[in-house]
Amino acid sequence: MTSPLVLVDLDGTLIDSIPGITASLGVAFRRCGLPVPTAAELRGFVGPPIGDSMRAHGVPTDRIEEVVAAYREDFGATGMHDATVFDGIPALLADLRAAGCRLVVATSKPEVFAVPICGELGLTPLLDGIFGAPLDESGTKADVIARAVAAEPVPPEAALMVGDREHDVHGARENGIDCVGVTWGYAAPGELATAGAVAVVDTADELRRTVLARLDEGTSPRA
Repeated sequence: MTSPLVLVDLDGTLIDSIPGITASLGVAFRRCGLPVPTAAELRGFVGPPIGDSMRAHGVPTDRIEEVVAAYREDFGATGMHDATVFDGIPALLADLRAAGCRLVVATSKPEVFAVPICGELGLTPLLDGIFGAPLDESGTKADVIARAVAAEPVPPEAALMVGDREHDVHGARENGIDCVGVTWGYAAPGELATAGAVAVVDTADELRRTVLARLDEGTSPRA
């Protein structure tokens, strides 16, 4: 009997990484002599691949590589260490595993950062795998999810994505998987519902109940 698979986003879902990401972005823009986006604009960088966010916020195409390199230099030295686990997440992960779920991170953050961050924050022992983007950010969130599912094969109805941005919902849907959205992350109001999340939850306790209920309603071979 196949164990259900729960894919979880990292930034804005498991961890609050805004302080380190936005600080490193500010350093990168200043170092490259570009105007630093507002705090609200910097918040919007979290979730999509960083190169996509640069384009969306008006960084000239011929300078994106330069700004991304400056960002990653500072992020690797300082920003990646400025993150905290959201309240209730370790207990949630432990409970889901105890219920028979396999848990894997599927993030647009480059895997070379995602793996050590999970280790540093004590999440790795609670997970069955960590999948991130390549450093060149080739591909999409859907590609990351596809790799995770290929490594932990289950039929789509036995898998569920959990994330905080529309990219999580769209990436899951491209793989035939439903997505539950969480409101403690970085989505704009209404973003998750508009994207097509099958449920949107406000707390870790509500997420626990929602994930287990959906799996028990027939999306899991345990049902």
